[in-house]
This record gives sequence, structure tokens and C-alpha cells, in this order.
Amino acid sequence: MAKILMIVSAADSLTLANGTAHPTGYWAEEVAASHEVLRDAGVEVDIATPGGARPTVDPISLNESGGVAAADAKRFGAYLDSLTDELAKPLVLADVSAADYDAVYIPGGHGPMADLAHDADLGRLLDEANGAGRIVAALCHGPAALLSAVRENGEFVFADRKLTTFTDEEEHQGGLGDASPYFVEAKLRELGAVVEAGPAWTSKVVVDGNLITGQNPQSSVDTAKQVLAALKS
Repeated sequence: MAKILMIVSAADSLTLANGTAHPTGYWAEEVAASHEVLRDAGVEVDIATPGGARPTVDPISLNESGGVAAADAKRFGAYLDSLTDELAKPLVLADVSAADYDAVYIPGGHGPMADLAHDADLGRLLDEANGAGRIVAALCHGPAALLSAVRENGEFVFADRKLTTFTDEEEHQGGLGDASPYFVEAKLRELGAVVEAGPAWTSKVVVDGNLITGQNPQSSVDTAKQVLAALKS
């Protein structure tokens, strides 16, 4: 049985460009839909967070103010309820090893911009996983976590790799806009990643060897399915 480490942000706020705190967390669909696809395929999924802290779901990811239909919010909420025990006591990110997993999977929400993007333990784990050819998957704002993978010599582990992420266009249209402390797409480009953006708010998945990335919440299911296909190849 394949084994995947799902790394979830433990942040519950993001400091905006003006210095104020914006409530945030992980995006419900990206955790729930991805986890469900992987679990239903018989994959074992462990959840880890920085410090083993219980992650916070972004409240707008479960209501129409976040562009989520009521029926979908109910479905995602119910699935997250089924993960209550796992979310209440996640693994401590610093204690896990990439060698114990076939893949790592990082869902988004604005939370990863606040903690995972700067987490040295995560940076080492991603470098280890990538170096061993294990699957590294990230979704929507989840690729902000890749920013942590900068070696001591300043080398970005994922430089020159093709990937996608929540685009600057989408951040302006339906995200934080100019209030965002930084734009994930722009930061990844600055570090040398080759970002491939699809039309806003439509599913897009980019595969570059062992690196699998999805652009937005609409890409959740397709990203998880692509990870499953890679595990079988």
C-alpha cells in the first residue's frame, strides 16, 4: 500500500502588507477532496503540521463568501469531521522523514504563506524527498511551501522545474489582492521556477517528473488523481 504524507499549514492568520492580521488556515476543499480521492484509492495518508499543532480551516472555505456553494461546503465539512481525530493530533513535521513515504502532498489556503514557506524542517524534507525521486505534490497556495526548499548556498531546490500555483491573476481577482504580503507565483518565478498558468478558476495540473502541482481549488481532485497515476507508474 502506498503511503502519503499530507503536510497541512498550522497557521490561523497571515500578516498582510499593511501589517494587520488576516484570519486564514487551510482551504477545506483542498484537504477534503484530495484526502478523499487518495483514501478511496487505498492509499494510507498521514497528516503532519509544524509543531504537531491542530490546523485551522479557513472559515470562508466553508461558506459562500469564499465562493463555495452551500452543498459543497456541507460535503467538505462533513468529510473534515470524519478526520477529526487525525486533525486533532497530527504528526510533528520536524519528526517525520521523507524516506518513510512514497509522496508528500501539500494543500493550500493562505496558511502555507504564513508558516510552511519559511519552515526549515519542511525545506529539508522537501530536498530529501526530491533528491530521492519521491513525489512532491502541492496545490493552489500549497506551492508556497516550496519556497522553504532553499539550501544554505542559496540554491532553490525547484529552480528550473515546471509547476503551477494560485496565480497572481487569481490572487487579484478572488484572493487578497494588493493586501497580500507577497504573490506566490511571482516569488516562485523569482527563484527560478518555470510557472505555467492556466485560465483562472479552471483545473490545471502540471507534472514535471516527480513534481506535481495544481493551480487552484478547482484542481484538487485532478491533482490527487495525478499523484495516484504517478504512484502506479
